[in-house]
Amino acid sequence: MKGIVFTEFLDMVEKEHGYELVDQMINECDLSSGGVYTSVGTYDHAEIVSLVSWLSNYSGVSVPELLRQYGKYLHNTFVANYGHFFDQEKDCFSFLESIDRYIHIEVQKIYPDAELPTFETKRINENSLEMIYRSKRKMSDFAEGLIEKSLDHYKEKASIEKHFIEEDGSIVKFVITKSQI
Repeated sequence: MKGIVFTEFLDMVEKEHGYELVDQMINECDLSSGGVYTSVGTYDHAEIVSLVSWLSNYSGVSVPELLRQYGKYLHNTFVANYGHFFDQEKDCFSFLESIDRYIHIEVQKIYPDAELPTFETKRINENSLEMIYRSKRKMSDFAEGLIEKSLDHYKEKASIEKHFIEEDGSIVKFVITKSQI
């Protein structure tokens, strides 16, 4: 997993809980990396699971909710650093459709070792989009937070239904339906 996922997670925790808690979390998680991350490095996915689980135990916030919150947080970093991906799309559905057919292709050019989730999209109608998430990392809650924040970015209101195609969370279907105002 790319280091930006780790560095930004630690940044979020520090902003919300302080550096001392980040230090405590890293020390208590027994991470093979020692908790030393660079944004361009590649690290074991199990480490983010350990960090999120630790924070869940500490805060009492469920792991799924923490991952959703983190997805929203990381979206801001993506907009700040990769705004052109957002600027070239007119609405959220167009943006979500561009993830696999354009954005992830560009990411793979820069980071050929990146193991990215896949997102298969299908327009159901003008106001509904089906999005199939596939990842062996099973972080659909994180993806859901990114989707929610993408809707906010484009100033669109929508409901998001989530259906587990695989019980283990490796394949999840999102149905995003824009509110008709």
